[in-house]
Amino acid sequence: MSVRFKMIPTQNNLVSPPEVKYYPCAVSKGEMQLDDLAKIISERSSMSKADCYGVIMALSDVIGQVLSNGNIVKINSLGTFQLVLQGTAAETEDALGKSNVKGAKISYKSSKELKSKIKEITYKRMR
Repeated sequence: MSVRFKMIPTQNNLVSPPEVKYYPCAVSKGEMQLDDLAKIISERSSMSKADCYGVIMALSDVIGQVLSNGNIVKINSLGTFQLVLQGTAAETEDALGKSNVKGAKISYKSSKELKSKIKEITYKRMR
């Protein structure tokens, strides 16, 4: 399979005179929704589409719950999910409190197995 890409101009205003360089940008073929993924997985397994849908929904719920409890989620063939806090700095460690925490985000790091699968990709430039 080939990944299509196009060239995007980016201007660097930090140099004088400003210069434009072109960088590759992947062009999406569309989105895959949960129903689409469940259908593909059901075709590759002995489970029905509904079973696959249920498992994926349960996995999403469980990952959210486990992260909320302060754990890291590692799925060997997929990657690692971890909470990252956003907040404001305090002058001293003693002055740091929960009011400094402004929110949380989910950080995802892909596994070596998943990274190795994208190394086989070929690329095709769109004009």
